[in-house]
Amino acid sequence: MLVRQLLSMKSDSGKAGIEAGTIITIKPEATLAEAVKLLADQRIGAVVVSSDGRTPEGILSERDVVRQLGAHGSGVLDTPLGKVMTRAVQTCTTGEDALTILERMTQGRFRHLPVVDDSGHMLGLISIGDAVSGRLKELAAEKDALTGMIMGS
Repeated sequence: MLVRQLLSMKSDSGKAGIEAGTIITIKPEATLAEAVKLLADQRIGAVVVSSDGRTPEGILSERDVVRQLGAHGSGVLDTPLGKVMTRAVQTCTTGEDALTILERMTQGRFRHLPVVDDSGHMLGLISIGDAVSGRLKELAAEKDALTGMIMGS
């Protein structure tokens, strides 16, 4: 299954975000407290940090928030995201395979991956849950096909 199919499945499910014509982003000058509120309000596990809403400059996950709070205490909530976000954002393209994406996420120990076009502009965001769901659907289809072949249908 390809990333473009994963994005399509998200669209079909009615999830907020790219499917509704928007990608949830936050500006690098916003504070960590503002990002925490956005994560909670939108019920999402990560938010892409972007000045223009199209090009990923960083990413902030729930895990990043916990690490910052653990290391610096609640005073860190006033810190601009540009100082605490993960800057080395890994991305993928719509033509990549879900299994490849799963392997990259597992090896890199991250759970969210912006999908970008050739210009580096975001098309959506894939979570590890999206990739696992896609892979499970792919395996179920293979199983059904093999079962049909064995049963002669």
